[in-house]
Amino acid sequence: MSNKSLPFPMGRLELVIMMASLMSLNALAIDIMLPALGLISDDFGLTGANDRQWIVTSYIYGMAIGSILYGSLADRYGRKPVLLGTITIYVGFGILCAFSENYNLLLGARFVQGLAASAMGVLANSIIRDRYEGDAMARTMSTIMMVFMVVPVMAPMLGQLVLVFAPWQVIFIVLSSFGALALIWVLIRLPETLRPEDKTLINMASVTSAWKSVILHRNAVGHVLASGLMMAPLFAFIASAQQIFSDTFDAADIFVFIFAINAIAMAFGNFINSRIVMRFGARRVSQAALLFFIFVAIIHLAVTLSGWLTLPLFVALLAASMGMVGFTGANFSAIAMQPFGKSAGVASSFQNFTRSLISAAIGAAIGLQFDGSTLPLVIGFFLCGCASFLFVLWAEKGQLFRRVQAVVTKEPLSPKE
Repeated sequence: MSNKSLPFPMGRLELVIMMASLMSLNALAIDIMLPALGLISDDFGLTGANDRQWIVTSYIYGMAIGSILYGSLADRYGRKPVLLGTITIYVGFGILCAFSENYNLLLGARFVQGLAASAMGVLANSIIRDRYEGDAMARTMSTIMMVFMVVPVMAPMLGQLVLVFAPWQVIFIVLSSFGALALIWVLIRLPETLRPEDKTLINMASVTSAWKSVILHRNAVGHVLASGLMMAPLFAFIASAQQIFSDTFDAADIFVFIFAINAIAMAFGNFINSRIVMRFGARRVSQAALLFFIFVAIIHLAVTLSGWLTLPLFVALLAASMGMVGFTGANFSAIAMQPFGKSAGVASSFQNFTRSLISAAIGAAIGLQFDGSTLPLVIGFFLCGCASFLFVLWAEKGQLFRRVQAVVTKEPLSPKE
């Protein structure tokens, strides 16, 4: 197809920043809330110590369930219309959260907001898959994740800053404001990346067929399950972080800075990955990172059980673990998406649904085990790492550290590529 029939005026840099910004709406909606969890708990009179975690987990569950909805819509109507609709819902329900008069209404609004925001991850994957494949896709996704990780670093600090001048409800207004800016940017600048001839009708037969192709593709489903298990400890940490640093380590005053250290570790992992993945391949890099994650988890567990764990040591070990998550996320996603071209939207949707549901369910279960110590979290890290490795081993039929292909990019859609 000629460039004239499918114009693509955006350069790679703007595309990367836009996709990172869209994905950041999810991270922002989660992490900006962390400093306010105690205040919200007090305002609504929550009795259970871990009840406040549902402000985070209800959103994550919405993200997980919503992931199944958007692939078929995006493959039928295009990426851009679905993005515009879901960002609008994100903005609207963010405002509803700000004016919620009871806790159940807040959780319901958070769930719907997450339901809409799940489109950001699904469609970002689909848009990048429209433009790149193979290790080039892994590199681009890793670059996006590197830019995206600026948000987890800054979001808790932004939330804390808002609380200095305003009540916690204003945090949701800030969220909706960022969503509105993203809406305008997408409306004005993002062209449609789905080729007209690749649009597919929505019917259960075709959707079921696409899901079946994902489920029956051993390598794809194995890496999706492995990715979900690697994300679960991250969600568990996010859900319980405010309690861990406030109650366990009595470090509430520096919580946002400690949280930022771990976000920086993930960003650094993604940065290094974006620089080496084209040379070594997504499989070699991600598998090495996964084994190191397990090694760190063993050390962390031994130190915790021995009673030697201190705040600096906890932060150091946690940062090492989060850095390895930065290596695995983009690579596992790229490996899982590689077999799917025309069905990229449905494949991405189903994979995000599976990945997010696993990480949300297991992450919430680990977080809710918080008992005033870090032991439940550390055990969760170890078990999830081991299970993830077993799925990768199964997916690769026992053949680790191999280089399957090194495709750089798809045929360019514009001279700017």
